[in-house]
Amino acid sequence: MVKITEQAIFAVPMRYFARFAGILFTLYAFVVFTVFLLLILPFVIIASFFGKINGGNFIYLLCKAWSRFFVTMTGIFHRTSYGEPGMPGQPYVYVFNHISFLDIPVMLLSIKGCRFRVLGKAEMGRIPLFGFIYRSAAVLVERDNAANRAKSVLQLKAVLRKKISIVIFPEGTFNMTQQPLKDFYDGAFRIAIETQTPIRPVLLPDTYDRMNYRSIFSLQPGRSRAVYLDAVPTQGLTIKDLPALKATVYKMMEDGLVKLDAGWIKG
Repeated sequence: MVKITEQAIFAVPMRYFARFAGILFTLYAFVVFTVFLLLILPFVIIASFFGKINGGNFIYLLCKAWSRFFVTMTGIFHRTSYGEPGMPGQPYVYVFNHISFLDIPVMLLSIKGCRFRVLGKAEMGRIPLFGFIYRSAAVLVERDNAANRAKSVLQLKAVLRKKISIVIFPEGTFNMTQQPLKDFYDGAFRIAIETQTPIRPVLLPDTYDRMNYRSIFSLQPGRSRAVYLDAVPTQGLTIKDLPALKATVYKMMEDGLVKLDAGWIKG
């Protein structure tokens, strides 16, 4: 005879209740996200007339305020920690791991005290309303278009020459491997070498737990950390050093994510 426990009786209803609560919470978060977007949209439109530099800097301030409002209203408690302080006035090539839909808002909160631009996917610029802000703030790239990739690289180099940092997710897309990182593309490291700009790795170990890539309905409150690693200099390096530089940064980030017990790592 199969013994049915009280725990088993309540397990199925509780699972459905948790799923329903998750959907409601995500819908609430979508309303929060959209309402603030609509509030800042007129200011973004005005700022877009002031050029890519001055207008873009103001748009990033708006986006940071948007991110702060969103994480606060959804019960996400964010903290940024620094391995070493950055050099004032020094632009960096920031590289982040990429594992969640929340990586962008958390990234926006974690970079402080400097101007920066993000390399983003061109398809994100096609989303209604959000896409306008995205196109105004990011350097867009179509990864399957060689000419477009080359144009994006030139834009990023021009940004660095203006003493503005850049942000790149070197994995290119979500890491779905259950390993700390997926393979890196060369772009961030090539740009860093060719412009002699130091690389600043930053880890996001908790965004997967707050909202993983499998479903937008996985959003849940909790802690969020951005952890800065020491800057990696590129002064004097040539393109021949690219594989070694990429391997060094990869190992730093891999070891850091393991040490921080990132939730997606298995085995």
